[in-house]
Amino acid sequence: MQTAGLLLAAGAGRRMGTPKALVTDPRGPWLTRAVRLLVDGGCDPVTVVLGAAAAEAGRLLDDELEVEVEVQVVLAERWSEGMGASLGAGLTALGDTAAPAVLVTLVDLPDLVPEVVRRLVAAGDGPASLARAAYAGVPGHPVLLGREHWAGVVASAVGDQGARDYLATREVRLVECGDLATGHDVDTPR
Repeated sequence: MQTAGLLLAAGAGRRMGTPKALVTDPRGPWLTRAVRLLVDGGCDPVTVVLGAAAAEAGRLLDDELEVEVEVQVVLAERWSEGMGASLGAGLTALGDTAAPAVLVTLVDLPDLVPEVVRRLVAAGDGPASLARAAYAGVPGHPVLLGREHWAGVVASAVGDQGARDYLATREVRLVECGDLATGHDVDTPR
């Protein structure tokens, strides 16, 4: 079974001045690049969670994205409550898949490369997987969640916390990726 990919791209991007799902830089739209990152890193299927500007972001995916795997778009109805609502919507949507694990990433990490995803996927051990990328020893994203953890993550994901509280109470394998990327999220225009 393949590891699924989950892209959280629902936020309003208040500090950015626009939803991050709509941001484009010289290398192209962040949204389509992040989907390709998951696909090129070995994730299948891929689920994209949208919220703010969902219609525009959906059109961007329709117009710009050409990949060979199934891409499901999920609308996080409560996206304005924070990342927790988006993560919950995405994991709930993946509940119908047979994927033993999901690799979760954020749309605002434009320097990630497929090798980061591959490294995390390779670190997994099926439904019990719990791993996250680290950059110079500092935990970051993406995060690999085995199916056994999905219900617990959904239950603990509140506001902008995402899986943070859940991960803090468990043994999580850190996978060093600082040689590949910075893992820095971009919150303001450059």
